[in-house]
Amino acid sequence: MLNDESTNPGGEQLRARIAWFYYVAGLTQQEISDRLGIARARVNKIAGQLRADGSVVVDIRLPLLSCIKLEEQLKQVFGLKSVAVVPSADDDEQQRRMIGDAAGALLDVLIQDGQCISVGWGRTLSASIKQMRTRQLKDGSVVSLMGGLTRGSETNAFEVSTELAKTLGADCYYVTAPIYCPSIESREILLTHSGVNEVMERARRSDVAIVSCGDLTPRTKLTTIYSVRERLPELKDIGAIGEILGTFLDAQGFAVDHPLNQSVIAMPPADLKAIPNSILISGGLYKAEIIRAILSAGYVNCLVTDEAVAERLVRLAGD
Repeated sequence: MLNDESTNPGGEQLRARIAWFYYVAGLTQQEISDRLGIARARVNKIAGQLRADGSVVVDIRLPLLSCIKLEEQLKQVFGLKSVAVVPSADDDEQQRRMIGDAAGALLDVLIQDGQCISVGWGRTLSASIKQMRTRQLKDGSVVSLMGGLTRGSETNAFEVSTELAKTLGADCYYVTAPIYCPSIESREILLTHSGVNEVMERARRSDVAIVSCGDLTPRTKLTTIYSVRERLPELKDIGAIGEILGTFLDAQGFAVDHPLNQSVIAMPPADLKAIPNSILISGGLYKAEIIRAILSAGYVNCLVTDEAVAERLVRLAGD
């Protein structure tokens, strides 16, 4: 196992050399490997760490005019406070990293001392948190917006909120419940006789909410859990096109009438409207319809997405 390169002076010098060669000189990882006499895998690992821990910050000063134009159009069409549009990528993982980078920059500006930040779940949110600078938020807190899965995952609400709290040096409040209860009755009992209601009330008073969304394909993690997967045909039959915070919506952004929506442990999407800065971070053309539904319903006032989705949203608004 490799030691953490940042824990010793020699390691710091190696990190600095790799930073200069890779991010400034433009050498490939193989060229750096050959020049420094170390394994390419080690170069790859260190180059990634340099971005993740804030040692290297990439400042792109060549704005894409097409993206800027789309940002302004989306602000006007949906009445949004802030929009960030990044170029589209063919690979989902690459797209998440690019969206995460833009979202991380936006969050670094929005999040201030003394604030409460509420957060959902998802791989894009996790990617966004990884791009944020580590700091010690004074009198700050992080609170989960929804229940979690029964197994660990970077998309799980517990892991995402913990990761954000660690990045911000803030206290963390969890919704200690599953995302879906077995029945409507068990949900009511859980809300009445546990601390879940108190955590949800804290989330409603948050200053910044960070959420993602998913469609009904297997690309969305939520659709792969048994309680949802077995009911996907029912959800589609009644017009559901995707979800936000575990609540399934139709094309107009209304919650569909289904038992899953009545047994979900999460903040209702409509409650996001009262939060000063509510940010939807999501991309991929397959999510365009659910993103449009969320924006049309006015659940969020900020958006970070990719160029292909932005173009589709603007085009649909003009039809």
